Amino acid sequence: MSKTEIATLGEFGLIRRLTEKIELKNASSLKGVGDDAAVLDYQDKRALVTTDLLLEGVHFDLVYVPLKHLGYKSAIVNFSDIYAMNGRPKQITVSIGISKRFSIEDMEELYAGIRHACDIYGVDLVGGDTSVSMTGLTISITCIGEASADKIVYRSGARENDLICVSGDLGAAYMGLQLLEREKNVFKGESDFQPDFSGKEYLLERQLKPEARKDIVEILEKENIIPTSMIDVSDGLSSELLHISKESNVGTRIFEDRIPVDYQTAVMAEAFNMNLITAAMNGGEDYELLFTVPLGLHDKVEALKGVKIIGHITKPEFGNVLVGRDGGEIALKAQGWQSL
Repeated sequence: MSKTEIATLGEFGLIRRLTEKIELKNASSLKGVGDDAAVLDYQDKRALVTTDLLLEGVHFDLVYVPLKHLGYKSAIVNFSDIYAMNGRPKQITVSIGISKRFSIEDMEELYAGIRHACDIYGVDLVGGDTSVSMTGLTISITCIGEASADKIVYRSGARENDLICVSGDLGAAYMGLQLLEREKNVFKGESDFQPDFSGKEYLLERQLKPEARKDIVEILEKENIIPTSMIDVSDGLSSELLHISKESNVGTRIFEDRIPVDYQTAVMAEAFNMNLITAAMNGGEDYELLFTVPLGLHDKVEALKGVKIIGHITKPEFGNVLVGRDGGEIALKAQGWQSL
């Protein structure tokens, strides 16, 4: 397929091309793309705002990340932050820095992924910006969400004896990344290379096309459960527990045998000779929800589909501890991805 240079359209022509078919879904979106600023109306709700910056060569590698998947993931990571506040994402703005090696068709693929995420989660794309980049592809997405004032959940609300819960399973996205990196290294120097991904589809999906846990937030609402604290697992379970510990001034105690791990993750960790729990605790990019609830809700929470109780909140002087299968205790450390 032939590629069209972006210069043939120019900045404003490209913006029109990428946004001309966007239709607004939310009543709070009064004005979207096409003016100096979007106009939003939240009436009696609280607005939630989050931003994520993704840099080529730091956050993603286009050797194995399709542009459509990248667009989808770029939106999802922002939606996840809003859900982690017990809110609902409503609008996003998208800003991209583009180098000359990208074509109009490339950008259409990227935006197709972003728009697909918006369609699935009921979010409006209401603005953004484009610029020339000298260092590859840069994506910055800001998400605006809403929540009732009495239902917003912060990291700072955990209390002693609260249960620590997590949705889904952990470590799969990290093992998917290891798999992609391995195949990339094998690919070097081979002209007729076919990567071996059979039986590992779940790991690839968790890395390349993650989902935000809208379903968990909706289940909690249906069951009339408002967590005392909540955060999404983007930098690894250890890091997120330490965030809650610091912001709530509490200790945390979790148990190795309760940490949810998928079978494919376990098999892949063994193949790479990696410690499975280390991958689950420190891998990151799972975008699951880590939250705390009062002890009295134990039976109610234990019955929730897709939620696992992994420990409890303690006094701050007890620190942050992982209890191993043998009963030994290990102090938690933040070992997830760091930019510096």
